[in-house]
Amino acid sequence: MPETRYAEANGLSIAYETFGRPTDPPVLLVMGLGTQMIAWPDELCERIADRGYFVVRFDNRDVGLSTHLSELPAPALRDLITNRRRPPYRIEDMAEDAVGLLDELGITDVHLVGASMGGFIAQVIAANHPSRIRSLTLVMTSTGSRRVGHPKPKLFLRLLRRRVVTDRLGSVEAAVETFRIIGSQGYAFDEEHLRDLAGRSWDRAYDPHGYLRQLAAVLGQRNRTRQLQRLRVPTTVLHGLADPLVNVSGGLALARAIPGAGFIGFAGMGHDLPRPLWPRFAEEICRTAEQADESPRSVRQPR
Repeated sequence: MPETRYAEANGLSIAYETFGRPTDPPVLLVMGLGTQMIAWPDELCERIADRGYFVVRFDNRDVGLSTHLSELPAPALRDLITNRRRPPYRIEDMAEDAVGLLDELGITDVHLVGASMGGFIAQVIAANHPSRIRSLTLVMTSTGSRRVGHPKPKLFLRLLRRRVVTDRLGSVEAAVETFRIIGSQGYAFDEEHLRDLAGRSWDRAYDPHGYLRQLAAVLGQRNRTRQLQRLRVPTTVLHGLADPLVNVSGGLALARAIPGAGFIGFAGMGHDLPRPLWPRFAEEICRTAEQADESPRSVRQPR
């Protein structure tokens, strides 16, 4: 098991873990809404590291072992629906957390991978700090435009009314229930893996208010299409053709907006990372990284 370390970044304590050799080119993995870094499977991280990359995964603010901003009030359901009140923080703030982590690790530029909300964060990093990005892989995510990438209406209500649980078993059952709906219908349901992940996530931290603060940031995000059109970095978009939570139109819009971006759609894939596709995900992340121009490698001294 990788060792969990902590870095002071953007005024917060960010928990992170690494795979591979610090002298290899770095890959930063950014996870999605209310989801801890351990949702990036160890096997996937190890596959990327085995290809000669230094893999870093981390907990976003308000989830896992990173700082939880409990002093900020969680938005009420009506505020999330109407989007009238300013969210406690924005996707841009979460992007600066990731950049601060890179600074603390001495990483000057990185191959960036973002899934779902992590894809929103990755896009903002790439747009606001283009010199820090070598390549970009975006998984089951969208541009921020309200016209694309929208969830099915029933799932949107489910996001807003996420069941609050009070014990480990309840958390595990809630995760199984959710992923039976949003997961990949074209692949066998990996209940054993999901139960293990949900249990370990409960053991690390459970914070429904943190989830609501992150959700407010997602619902308040800007349309990034124009910013994306200015990117000049090797990019691959990976998306499930059966994704009920972020419609495939979001991934297609990303591929159209980012010059030279490639799009790969997976039949039967929903809004998760099905085990049979882990080798393919690792392959595409590494292939995209290999497209990046060869440049002097930055010196990294992880703490």
